[in-house]
This record gives sequence, structure tokens and C-alpha cells, in this order.
Amino acid sequence: MNNLNDPPRWNIQPDPRGRGAGAADGNQWNYALLVPMLGLAAFRWIWTRESQREIQKVKAQYDKDVSIIKNDMEVRYRETLTERRRAAATLELELEKERQRVKGYKQALISQSQQLMEERKHLQQERETLEEEKQRLVKSGAAGAVLHHALERENNWYKRATATLMELESQLVERQNAFCSLIQPRDQRLEMEKNMLLKVVKEPIGADLDLESDLKDIFKRDKHCADLLNIDKRKNGSLMWVYLKYWQLQVTVQKHKRAEEAVLGGKIQSHIK
Repeated sequence: MNNLNDPPRWNIQPDPRGRGAGAADGNQWNYALLVPMLGLAAFRWIWTRESQREIQKVKAQYDKDVSIIKNDMEVRYRETLTERRRAAATLELELEKERQRVKGYKQALISQSQQLMEERKHLQQERETLEEEKQRLVKSGAAGAVLHHALERENNWYKRATATLMELESQLVERQNAFCSLIQPRDQRLEMEKNMLLKVVKEPIGADLDLESDLKDIFKRDKHCADLLNIDKRKNGSLMWVYLKYWQLQVTVQKHKRAEEAVLGGKIQSHIK
């Protein structure tokens, strides 16, 4: 029977017969096959080890790069978020300031309107008083004739003042329409305001009624506009209409005051005599 544990020519054993010319060459072939196999195994082991080392190195570099990019993105995100929050807080603060400013303008406009209404009532009372005084003087005969003549003399001034106010009203309507317009240039409106101020300064009635100061107040405070679909220019403006009524009452009162001063100053009496 064959010995499986020691098959012939399978185990590497020294040749008992030496290496003579007739010695068997089986062991030599075994050594010849073993060396390349050991070299291949060693190469594979070295290659596998180096490959794993390179893989670990690349993986570590990749993890490092990913970590750097992640940290950089997180820093940028925080900076962007902080900047957006800061911008939102700034806008909110500016919005609150504008709200307070608008509220202040509204309160000032209400106060100014109330003051003008009070002055209007006062002027209306003075007008009624002057009318009563005029009627009383008219009924008194000669004094009535004197007052009537004085009023006739002041009537020309009254007509000129009324015509000036009517022209000023038309200009204010156009100016307010320019202010409310979305397409009309701002420079054009400013030029209209400048021309109106120059005109009232040159007009004698401007000084009598202090029109320059009142116009500046209108330009600064009257920001009322009708809705976008409005086509009636006269629906724009709020404070300007109060001032126009106030000026008209002032003109009427000034007419009677000028006539009264003329009568009391003796100008009409000497003229009648």
C-alpha cells in the first residue's frame, strides 16, 4: 500500500545518492517550482499591504478634506445667517422709525388742521361782526355812505386778491397732481414749487397773507393722494384746501379792515368833502 503521508517524490528530502550524473532530478524540480510561488506570495503580500496603506492614506485625506469643507460651509452659513439677521433687524428698525415719523406727520397735520379750523372760525366771527357793523353804519346815513365808498375803493384790491388766490389754487392742484404722479419727474414738481414761491413773494397780497410761509408748510406736510385710479386732480391734497379757504376768509376780512382803517383815518371823509 502507498504511504499517503510520505508519497514518493512529494516530500523535499536530500538526495541520498548525492548529485552525481545518474542522480534523480525530482527534488530540483520541486525547488524550481517553490521559489516562484514564494516570490509571488511575497509580492502579493507586499502589494496588498501597500495597497491598504494607500487606501487608508487616501481615505484619511478624503475625510480631512470633507471635514475642512464642512467646517468652511458651516462657518459661511453662520456668517450669512448672522448677516441676514442683522439686515432684517436694521430694516425692522428703519421701518419702525418711518412708522413713528408718519405718525408724527399725521399728528402734526391734525394739529395744524385743527389750528386752521379755529382760525377760520375766528375769522368767520370777525367777518360776521364786520358785516353787522357795516349794516349798522349803512343804516346810519352819512356814515353808511362813507363806509360804502370805502368798501368800493377796496373792492379793486379784493378782486385782485381773489384772482391771485384762484390762480394759486390752480397751481397747487397741478403741483399736488405732480406729487402724486408715479411717472412725472420730481424735478418738475420742485420747479413748480419754486415758481409759486417766487410769484407770491412778488405779489403784494403775498406779504399781506403770509403766503410764502403757508406754501412751504403745504409743500412739506401735504402728502395726501387719492387712489391710483383717480382721474380728478382736485381730489388730491388735504392741507392745501384748508389753507385756500383760510386765505379766502383772510382776504374778505382784510377788505373790511382796510375800509375801516380808511374811514377811521379820515381819508374817505376828506375825499367826500
